[in-house]
Amino acid sequence: MKISIPKELAPLELRVALVPDSVARLVKQGHEVCVETGAGERASFTDAAYQAAGAQIVSDPAALFGESDLVLKVGAPLCGPGAARDEVSMLRPGSALIGFLEPLMRPDVAVLLAARSVTSFSMELVPRTTRAQNMDALSSMATVAGYKAALLGASTLPRFFPMLVTAAGTIPPAHVLVLGAGVAGLQAIATTRRLGAVVEGYDVRPAVKEEIESLGATFVELDLGAKDTQDAGGYAKELSGDTHQRELQLLAPVVARADLVITTARIPGVPAPMLITEEMVKGMKYGSVIVDLAADTGGNCALTRAGEVVVANGVTILGPVNIVAQLPIHASQMYSKNVLNFLGLLIKDGVMTLNFEDDILKGSCVTHGGKIVHQRTRERVEGATQPVGAGGK
Repeated sequence: MKISIPKELAPLELRVALVPDSVARLVKQGHEVCVETGAGERASFTDAAYQAAGAQIVSDPAALFGESDLVLKVGAPLCGPGAARDEVSMLRPGSALIGFLEPLMRPDVAVLLAARSVTSFSMELVPRTTRAQNMDALSSMATVAGYKAALLGASTLPRFFPMLVTAAGTIPPAHVLVLGAGVAGLQAIATTRRLGAVVEGYDVRPAVKEEIESLGATFVELDLGAKDTQDAGGYAKELSGDTHQRELQLLAPVVARADLVITTARIPGVPAPMLITEEMVKGMKYGSVIVDLAADTGGNCALTRAGEVVVANGVTILGPVNIVAQLPIHASQMYSKNVLNFLGLLIKDGVMTLNFEDDILKGSCVTHGGKIVHQRTRERVEGATQPVGAGGK
């Protein structure tokens, strides 16, 4: 097969879909791998490294897309007004595409891919099962996000993280609260604990209590009066209006005592749940910091602005966008391994095998045969409403 890796041109995107080590494995399997000029440079992977791995370096993006059997990307293909180029129109009809396509947030792209007769797979739709664990790119990127969020919080907070005994006396440790105990939240907890902070973690799913406590943090237990708060995919279910209001009331004093709050509550494809109201921000200590990892999907804090730093009532609110790309070397390496494992399932004996009896391929396929085959995306395109959920990613 002819497999291509284009350069990611979306704003703030520094990652690359495949690193040279993964390319070498595909070349060894007999595939022809083409890499767009400079595709890996911003992640510190040079064209020379790709050539040494057996890849061909291609400078013409139209040829790269148009002559490929399979295109591997990080983000969704560029298209529409203001895009650096129209990557959908460059894809060869009948070819395949893999990436974080975000079909529930960008159903318009799914429509265009179907019209182009492209078979597409979205990495964030890979089922959260034991069998699919080594393909779970969403969890890989959440690990990077949680780690980086902790570092951003530590560098922004105007005080030390650990307890220090100094000539000027003993300095108490910072108090950190992490909202949402998915992969990102747990990594944020682990990292802030390693930096010496006193950490609390909260999630609507009681099942994560043991995981939070295993990292040395305290689990915040709130009596919401709700049962069955977790779905089959491991995400938190949407809370009813009354239950959510009770949650906010009970969270207010917990947020108020924190020096740093890291929010990670989000579910792919739906707006982020509101966990910190403007009134709660007013109740926080002067000099406190909020790092909102859900900024790009609406934010967990009412005052968050995606891509901006907001200061309100003495509280600094960071709304990082694509925070994962700020660590492009390891983020690319992790994503590359996830994609390579996915290809091991998709390609058999050098040929792409579309076995839709397989739950992983079926669950992650967005378009095939000129149609949108992913049910939730199809419903979104047809105007079906989707519930808003809450919980860590």
